[in-house]
Amino acid sequence: MVKPQRPPSGRTNLASCVVATIFLIFIVMVVLIVFFSVFKPKEPIISVNAVQLPSFAISNGTVNFTFSQYVSVKNPNKAVFSHYDSSLQLLYGGNQVGFMFIPAGKIGSGRTQYMAATFAVESFPMGAVPESVGPTITDGLGGFRIGPSLEIQSRMEMAGRVRVLHFFTHHVDTRAVCRVSIAVSDGSVLGFHC
Repeated sequence: MVKPQRPPSGRTNLASCVVATIFLIFIVMVVLIVFFSVFKPKEPIISVNAVQLPSFAISNGTVNFTFSQYVSVKNPNKAVFSHYDSSLQLLYGGNQVGFMFIPAGKIGSGRTQYMAATFAVESFPMGAVPESVGPTITDGLGGFRIGPSLEIQSRMEMAGRVRVLHFFTHHVDTRAVCRVSIAVSDGSVLGFHC
């Protein structure tokens, strides 16, 4: 003969609810930790690929040129990077000699966007050029002389946001600062370091 079963007591129901609640809280915490480790916002990476001076002129101690900078911006995030409030500054001796706004835009997740900025720099007085003609590069015969050089600094700053799942918004800023060395004799770019 089968004994009639008693309905579960309130203690058993309470214990089951507590265990289920702890399990759900644990699952939610694991999901949040994985989510924020995978979708953690990172700053975009700016790489300066080339710097050119299409036109260059010196007269009466003032310099006038056109500046071109080619960069690539990589978005390492799992969400779209929307940039705004971005600019490119050109400095000589700590003073701003050129400025350009970068139009707002979007860079897809994991994508790289290539940008080019070209603008004319107003004439500015050049500092005293040293009298020494610089180092000698020899070719085995007579050698070539590199004349005095001019050093400018370019600063590219990008500000924007990354929105994860259209719910979490993170503000990110990134910048690239480069020193550019220019030959005073012909305006050729001797090199740049970022």
